[in-house]
Amino acid sequence: MESHEKDLRSAVESDEQRQAIQNDYRAAGLTAREVVLLDYAVKLTKNPQGVSRADLDALRDLGYTDEQLVDAVQCVGYFNFINRVLDGLGVDPEPGMRYAGPAA
Repeated sequence: MESHEKDLRSAVESDEQRQAIQNDYRAAGLTAREVVLLDYAVKLTKNPQGVSRADLDALRDLGYTDEQLVDAVQCVGYFNFINRVLDGLGVDPEPGMRYAGPAA
């Protein structure tokens, strides 16, 4: 969690907005473009078989490049992989890691 908070601090200066993002990214004052990307990340996490070309095309229409989409998918996939490994080994997450606000 500490490394994720550090990354968020480097990207978002305001403590208030960082907290809002952690609580509910949809109500955190992010751009529509950012919210759509985060919605995609949630869908990829919760319903990967439901992801379609239309989801990616919608992101491309918002200006995301294929390279950015690959980065996003790899990041989401890696985070989910690590969660499965830790869950499978019975490792408890750090406080605040398991739940980061409403996902869908």
